[in-house]
Amino acid sequence: MIRDTIQSAQVVAMKAGDKERLAAVRLILAKLKDRDIELRTAANVPDDDTVVVEVLQKMVKQRRESIDMFRNGGRDELAAKEQAEVDVIESFLPAQMSEEETKTAIEGIKAEVGAASVKDMGKVMAVLKDRHGSVIDMSKASGLVKAALG
Repeated sequence: MIRDTIQSAQVVAMKAGDKERLAAVRLILAKLKDRDIELRTAANVPDDDTVVVEVLQKMVKQRRESIDMFRNGGRDELAAKEQAEVDVIESFLPAQMSEEETKTAIEGIKAEVGAASVKDMGKVMAVLKDRHGSVIDMSKASGLVKAALG
């Protein structure tokens, strides 16, 4: 389970004295705890690894947006700090599909659901997220789906 890997990484970072990695791992664990609290009242709770992957992907997305803003604002030192956090967070995510693998999956789903135009983008994206959501960057996939349908 990914959560166990993250908790053991916290111990390793503490023992190694790696303050930056430790801080990033603690941020991850805090976000996971917040998500666990949110799910206490949920009717159906998804698989633990699914929850962890969703949280990690959201954290990466937020940091990438921050990196863009910091670079546009001339704050390269803050962008570098955010990038270091992204690197730690991504180390816990399952291996992501390559662009070629993503395009192949999109073409298969496109044929399966009978998608012909950009109007069918929602159908393709829903199936893509359902099947490959944990190993695909959905923001990049969105552009690829649009290109495939456009």
